[in-house]
Amino acid sequence: MLLRIMGNKRAMKPASEVDLKAVKYISESIQAPHLTGLWFKLFVKLIEVPGIGSLIVNYLKNENKFDEILKYTVIPEGPMFKPEFPPQEPEHAVVSLEEDVKPEDRVELALKCLPEYDPASNWCGDSTASFRYWKIRDYAYAYRSKFTTPSMVAERFISAIEEFNNKNPTAPLLISFDPDELRKQAAASTQRFEQGNPLSILDGIFMAIKDDIDCYPHPSKGMYFKFSSSSHRVLLPDLVIYLMQTGATTWIHEVREVKKDAVSVSRLRKCGAIFVGKANMHELGMGTTGNNANHGTARNPHDPDRYTGGSSSGPAAIVASGLCSAALGTDGGGSVRIPASLCGVVGLKSTFGRTGMTGSICEDSTVAIIGPIATTVEDTILVYAAMLGSCPADRIPLRPPLPCVPNFSSQESLQSVESLRLGKYTEWFNDVFSTDISDKCTNVLRRLSQKHGCKTIEIVIPDLHEMNIAHVVSIGSESLSALSPDYYDGKGERLTYDTRTNMALFRSFTAADYVAAQRLRRRLMYFHMEIFKKVDIIVTPTTGMAAPRISPSALKVGETNLQVTENLMRFTTTANLLGLPAVTVPIGYDKQGLPIGMQLIGRPWCEASILRLAAAIEETCAAPVKKPVQYYDILKGN
Repeated sequence: MLLRIMGNKRAMKPASEVDLKAVKYISESIQAPHLTGLWFKLFVKLIEVPGIGSLIVNYLKNENKFDEILKYTVIPEGPMFKPEFPPQEPEHAVVSLEEDVKPEDRVELALKCLPEYDPASNWCGDSTASFRYWKIRDYAYAYRSKFTTPSMVAERFISAIEEFNNKNPTAPLLISFDPDELRKQAAASTQRFEQGNPLSILDGIFMAIKDDIDCYPHPSKGMYFKFSSSSHRVLLPDLVIYLMQTGATTWIHEVREVKKDAVSVSRLRKCGAIFVGKANMHELGMGTTGNNANHGTARNPHDPDRYTGGSSSGPAAIVASGLCSAALGTDGGGSVRIPASLCGVVGLKSTFGRTGMTGSICEDSTVAIIGPIATTVEDTILVYAAMLGSCPADRIPLRPPLPCVPNFSSQESLQSVESLRLGKYTEWFNDVFSTDISDKCTNVLRRLSQKHGCKTIEIVIPDLHEMNIAHVVSIGSESLSALSPDYYDGKGERLTYDTRTNMALFRSFTAADYVAAQRLRRRLMYFHMEIFKKVDIIVTPTTGMAAPRISPSALKVGETNLQVTENLMRFTTTANLLGLPAVTVPIGYDKQGLPIGMQLIGRPWCEASILRLAAAIEETCAAPVKKPVQYYDILKGN
């Protein structure tokens, strides 16, 4: 695939001329130190020193082949600065959802596509049966049947959060929380149910919003009032004017005022969703563990001594704990799917451009999306139906077809599962930290074949290491650009140490590096579009390891552990760099009882196909759901 020309210079064959039979899988291991505590602080200070810092960063880049690929390799493909998709074949047994109609109308249509709801086996089921999460339709049935009200559930939520926040050590799920605002939203929803006028199936459903997504108004202690006649800002903890969206930093609110909801939040609000607050996250989304030295680190509900995964740590943990039916996260490199997988819930990343990003810190990113996290595929579909809708500026260049959801009530639905062709790159698939993960995923493929007749086809994906480098350069350059000029105005020093480590790397990228990364993006897009001519879905584990253990020394100052990062992101960056839809669905647990997720990567715009297969896995192939160690039943209050 690579031809040596002279000295250190190499040239790649054009993607169309690559012989896939000659491709050899190489398991790459990131070469970088694992540091925490005092040594980590010292390391960050050194890499920020002019001259010395550049030497250290360049050494680490050379050890991991950055310059070899970006500077000393001729990449024949032209740059692709945003994902570009060829026309796709239509999906079968689906229902199309108009983007420009009311979100509550889309939700109603999606609801009709779901299997029939049986309250006797759900809300009124045997209490001695195996554990399962309450679904959105369980809440709706309870409200309509007057078994409980949103206001009653709100009080249970408030009590649970108070109990949770009193735990030692602390593990905050929410960065911003105001009980009175929650009561106000719940009272309005309760009144609508009393009058027989709920807005949608999502009315009264409790949701958390990641702290890099705008949600207005949501009072919290850090609010400030801005005088119209003066530039001075006076802290008024009890007066609400603007929500301080912090991105889990200590300063973003000082430079970014929030005056309205993000477009995805606005759509959910119109459906009656109740927003409980801004959920914890890895600072600025620049980490895969969820460690946050500013606000405290969220902990995994299945094992509080382990990370939730990041960067959407709070959203995944609050859903897995039973406190919310769903949450919104952002996914720039697996940041929805990684924590969802590690916490044993469902996380969806849609096609680039499928959902408007207006109102999030990463709204100009070419790799990030806002996506739902929920306990079931069914609930993920309902939230996705409410929030979808491309930005008008994206519709002309991307030409997205109408979004679709699987129609489970159709007789064709089962046949559509049976006809799916699943692509598996075995050597990549098996490159995991524990064979528990690959074994569980392989067993799911076997059961899909036995129960549904799904065919697994062996595939080869070239240039996986090059893809990871292209992703790092893309997301890093875009992140640094989004933070300028505030980052260079002294506020960068107020970031956590692990974020500053990332920033030191991002600052080293040149314009030529960025263009080379976009050349790789086009090359990798070609390979994947060729693969999707043979298969419908690419299947992988979601992560290469289960939830990593939290080092006590990392809680105060953070840590850098790029080996863990590489294990957690090994399978997720494809969907971000290329803009493909992907979903993680829980399939069981390893020998330590930690959740394992399986990832399904689909063709562009084919969310319905991956959601249909995820539902089949959830129904017939996954292990019974285990009750998390930290779980709260806020519906019944048990």
